[in-house]
Amino acid sequence: MSNLDRQAALSVCGGRGFVVAEPVRELLAPRRVQLGESTEVRRLLPNLGRRMVGAWCFVDHYGPDDITSEPGMQVPPHPHQGLQTVSWLHEGEVLHQDSLGCRATVRPRELGLMTSGSAISHAEQSPAPHPRYLHGAQLWVALPDSHRHVDAHFEHHAELPQATAPGLTATVILGSVDGAASPGTTYTPIVGADLALTAGADLRLPLEPDFEYAVLSMSGEVHVDGVPVLPGSMLYLGCGRGELPLRAASDAGLMLLGGEPFAEEIVMWWNFIGRTNDEIAQARSDWMNGDRFGEVKGYEGAPLPAPELPPTPLKPRGRVR
Repeated sequence: MSNLDRQAALSVCGGRGFVVAEPVRELLAPRRVQLGESTEVRRLLPNLGRRMVGAWCFVDHYGPDDITSEPGMQVPPHPHQGLQTVSWLHEGEVLHQDSLGCRATVRPRELGLMTSGSAISHAEQSPAPHPRYLHGAQLWVALPDSHRHVDAHFEHHAELPQATAPGLTATVILGSVDGAASPGTTYTPIVGADLALTAGADLRLPLEPDFEYAVLSMSGEVHVDGVPVLPGSMLYLGCGRGELPLRAASDAGLMLLGGEPFAEEIVMWWNFIGRTNDEIAQARSDWMNGDRFGEVKGYEGAPLPAPELPPTPLKPRGRVR
């Protein structure tokens, strides 16, 4: 999915200097962003207070939206470099098409994972006809310098492993949870899991103490380590946790995001991740000139133009503002 913000700002993320080494409870409020013609998203990362959680560097939550009489998600062809995109649905369907010729319809709790490497472009649309509701999250994972030029590829995993406990079903999106490992390709120590809790569930989820974590609330009424987390908000949890207390007052859905703190500083602007301002400027030029990123064949409509770069390059400022 694209960042459609026409006033996209350069930001530098990563580096371990601002990682919270102990458990915390830092509630992150979303910023509302219009995505295409009819979809509004709640942007949790990058956030005013925090830019990354492990290698997770971009998180949008959208829906549930009734799109019965709407086109739903309509994101024209756009480029990516230096990252992986993770498409995750609770309701609805999203048709993925990319410049490699891959075409797949991603459905609820199926993993659509696109690794951009140095260059790829794709489009995402609600198919016609489409289900009544659209509800999900779009996330990006930053690629480390050692793998940011890997060959671009797309993975669609319709079946994912699960870990279960009384009142909990955890679907493993990336990495592993309690011995259940996702087939999705990863390039850094990372975890992503969809947590479905039943009303009355009261449990402790095992965690990796060396990882930093955050929880995104998708639906329902749930307390995470004693903090009520409303749908569309995210609780940053820091590092140093061996377990996470969860208590659900109703049926609820969460996304657990975590990983080893990302050591490298990255420059992220629009739909590109690089290491310098010059890399980002070159990527924008290549996209606008029709170089390197390829063409999404079969899409009816024009590709998305890049916004203008800011007049001055950004200086590194670390993981938080």
